[in-house]
Amino acid sequence: MRAMNVEKKALAAWAAGERNNFEEALKQFVEIPSVSAEPARANDVRRCADAAAQFIRDFGGKAKVIETGGHPMVHGRFTTSAKAPTLTIYNHMDVQPASKETEPWRTEPFTFTKEGDRYFGRGTTDDKGPALSAMWGIKAAREANIPLNLNVLWELEEEIGSPNFESAIKANAQELATDHILVSDTIWVSRKQPACPAGLRGLQGFTLSLETGETDQHSGVTGGAARNPLGELMQLVSEMYDARTGKVKIKGFYDDVEPPSKRELEDFRNSGFTIKGFMKDHLFKSIRSNDPIDVMKRIWAMPTFEVHGLVGGYTGPGIKTVIAPRAEVKISCRLVPKQDPRKIQKLVREFVKQRSPDVKIEIENQMWPYKAPTEGKLADAIKDAVKFSFGRTPVFVREGGSIGAVISMEKVLKTPVMFLGLSLPEHGYHAPNENFDWQQASGGMVAFVKYFDNLAKM
Repeated sequence: MRAMNVEKKALAAWAAGERNNFEEALKQFVEIPSVSAEPARANDVRRCADAAAQFIRDFGGKAKVIETGGHPMVHGRFTTSAKAPTLTIYNHMDVQPASKETEPWRTEPFTFTKEGDRYFGRGTTDDKGPALSAMWGIKAAREANIPLNLNVLWELEEEIGSPNFESAIKANAQELATDHILVSDTIWVSRKQPACPAGLRGLQGFTLSLETGETDQHSGVTGGAARNPLGELMQLVSEMYDARTGKVKIKGFYDDVEPPSKRELEDFRNSGFTIKGFMKDHLFKSIRSNDPIDVMKRIWAMPTFEVHGLVGGYTGPGIKTVIAPRAEVKISCRLVPKQDPRKIQKLVREFVKQRSPDVKIEIENQMWPYKAPTEGKLADAIKDAVKFSFGRTPVFVREGGSIGAVISMEKVLKTPVMFLGLSLPEHGYHAPNENFDWQQASGGMVAFVKYFDNLAKM
């Protein structure tokens, strides 16, 4: 007989009884500054991997730290029966850089701070809090004797584009074999309306550079004759896209874009998205459109072209009247399902070569887009689990960001990938004062258990 019923009231009471333990664990992990992008933090990333493996063992699972070409990853197993199906839950335990000295943090970013039901600190919502919520869901499922093998796969390079993830899971594919993967690293649109991503945008990055001299030159002596790398790169970028509208002007860029279906647009409308909320959550003073549907299509279902940095010349106070000898501009394109990053590379290369043949192009981060099923048993199980816990049926939207590991897991492990995210816009992904809260954490525990139970009954 089951030691605990899979009923909402019983599960909620169980979660409440585990709150102190959850908070202690979240504190432990938040206070390990596992910043994968900073070489000086490599020992902290390793320390996080070791702590994660021990945490899994303390929960009764078997854990292994898997070495990669960079930072390690952690695989945990909670085996019920060789005959039972296996679900693997993916999260990442590395985090973005953070500093109170350079960013407006109210608290120390790597000190766990509890204020009422809110938990502040880097990694609380992205992605340590959701990872631990899933772990407590596993603990409850084991106490309820749900006949399902539950594994976890925790990456420590997600915030730098997962450069070694695919090769590592290829090398360990037999050990990582699973029937299904669940990702908990996404954001709802609104606290009032649960949302499950049904797609991720891909990414293709570029650095364009131009060098026309060796040193700064006086603009009064050489101006008019000297080429200006900063000006030429700005002109080239303006020929590539219209910054006011976001429209890309490179021929063929939109050829493979598949517009959202009527059903998807209906889910967009029911997602709880508002222009006012979007601007408040992201501290915008103005945006390109005031039409909610247009904005949702822009951030979820359409590709983008963004300029992230222009490097070169004098940037101090006042004006230093020199012409810089070199400059570079950093660009990325978010891509939607059916767009191929390799094709976008080719289009951009050809465009630049035709207009500015001496501009050099470096290909940066690349991730493929992904589209998850919104119909069928798995989608129904997700909707049922979220409604069971949070009281409202989730809508399927798309995630504007990219998770490189998702495409790798689908390709290498040959299994469907679904999403059960818990974070909210106000939790501050990648932002100062990142936070998570008990309502989402405990609700997530209950939702995970219900999803596990649904899978076991399929």
